[in-house]
Amino acid sequence: MRFIGDYSAKADAKGRVFLPAPFRKVLEAENVTRLILRGDLFQKCLVLYPEGLWHEMLDMLNTKLNRWNGEHQDLLRRFLADAEVVELDRNGRFLINKRKLKFAGIAQDVRFLAIDDHIEVWDKSQFESVLSEPSTLGEDLQKIMAELPPNLV
Repeated sequence: MRFIGDYSAKADAKGRVFLPAPFRKVLEAENVTRLILRGDLFQKCLVLYPEGLWHEMLDMLNTKLNRWNGEHQDLLRRFLADAEVVELDRNGRFLINKRKLKFAGIAQDVRFLAIDDHIEVWDKSQFESVLSEPSTLGEDLQKIMAELPPNLV
């Protein structure tokens, strides 16, 4: 399942927001009804994962963790504590709780950004601020791609 695009929306006073129609169509085509919402680990935004992808990520994480190690237990606890299941209502909306709205700085204007197999949910002005910073995207991609074997480029 792959998403593409960047869309704007508005959160209502209760924190409900419409998932953009192109994203809903991808979910419907795959018969996905539940998403996992959590705060991003590196940016002040939220992330929506299709439930199947979330389970794959947890399976990968669990292969790296030892449940008998207290530090690993704490890491897993903190990672999972922020996650919650969201479902779209019949109008295509989902609810963002107040704690997550505050974390991401979302007041009303929301920006959705497809990141291949998941979706970032940003406060519009914060998103624009991040994108307005000087970029080294070309150089960064060149370094990463140069490390790949020639037949994969």
